[in-house]
Amino acid sequence: MAGSTSKKVRISRFDRESLLGFVNPLTYLRPAGVELLTPDGNYSVVPYAEVKAVQFVKDFEPPDPATERKVFSTRPKLDGLWVRVRFRDGEVMDGILANNLLLTEAQGFTVVPPDPYSNNQRLFLPRAALVELQVLGVVGSPLRRRKPKPVSKEQIGLFD
Repeated sequence: MAGSTSKKVRISRFDRESLLGFVNPLTYLRPAGVELLTPDGNYSVVPYAEVKAVQFVKDFEPPDPATERKVFSTRPKLDGLWVRVRFRDGEVMDGILANNLLLTEAQGFTVVPPDPYSNNQRLFLPRAALVELQVLGVVGSPLRRRKPKPVSKEQIGLFD
């Protein structure tokens, strides 16, 4: 695990307390689970069956559940697939999934959370943690590009 590319994460688990540590974003997904290096320097692989979400965070401070948004209040503006997931424990959350099939991982999905000002920058959701994943909309589809307005004939050319 290279130290210069490590990102801060909080691993939320279903039946235990969260784990804090660092992951290499290119190699943290292993066949057996999520590779984690704790702040104390201990290396472990957390099985996917225990992981609810891997939260890439700005700092290790615990989240405030009262202020953290789980769903979008309006239609998101970020390009991608607007998805709603339901976890095994019944919790529901929205996110933006990349609209590129080459970016999907076999072990799960990486989404951008609904609150851009929260501590979470992005989330990895293992398939084993999800009961349902619904696509609510496609935001910024390349199929519907707006045509530029025609130039008015009354407009003079500045450099003609």
